[in-house]
Amino acid sequence: MSVRLKGQDVSLLLVVNGTVQDTITDIKSFEMTADLEIKDEGYLGEKTNRKDDVFNGISGRMELHYENADVFNLAQSIIERAKRREPGTQINIKASLVFPGGDTKRVIIPDAYFGNIPMNFGSRTDYGTVGLEFKASDWKPI
Repeated sequence: MSVRLKGQDVSLLLVVNGTVQDTITDIKSFEMTADLEIKDEGYLGEKTNRKDDVFNGISGRMELHYENADVFNLAQSIIERAKRREPGTQINIKASLVFPGGDTKRVIIPDAYFGNIPMNFGSRTDYGTVGLEFKASDWKPI
């Protein structure tokens, strides 16, 4: 019987300007995608198209719950960088995956950039959520 990796085996850290945001721990979900583009071109005298691919970076999203006000500080850092008030701000994402067999894989997503930041309070009894969509030039699996 195989034992598969679960979300409980994955931990995430957000690092802003070298400082680990260790108080942001209520990360409900996380997704990252290697963005690849398939090129398809046909040429005269050939019976089928030629294929190629292009790496376009990394994208992803995460959903957080509010554990404290530090999520607002993170959002403010993202906004201030986008306004060019803090243009040197660098935000890195680190995912650690601990496999049941004992192997560990870490993925660093350096210098992530973010899109819209929806903040949602669905109802009186629902936890408030913050959505973060990101893109980066590359990732570093270590």
